[in-house]
Amino acid sequence: MDRDVISCRPDVMGGAPVFRGTRVPVQTLLDYLEAGDSIDEFLAGFASVSRQQVIDFLEAAKDRLVESAE
Repeated sequence: MDRDVISCRPDVMGGAPVFRGTRVPVQTLLDYLEAGDSIDEFLAGFASVSRQQVIDFLEAAKDRLVESAE
């Protein structure tokens, strides 16, 4: 995963992966998407996360999935 997109530090949210520069866990985005919510709905609830951060995270996750399937 692109380390510019996420951060894992023991002193921030107990080391859970968060969007860099925020305290918003990446898992929260995944929970929103799993529930059928849109990226816009997620961003409305978490203004500290940028649309570009979400896009970068999803692209990196997609790339990683494709690499593992090869």
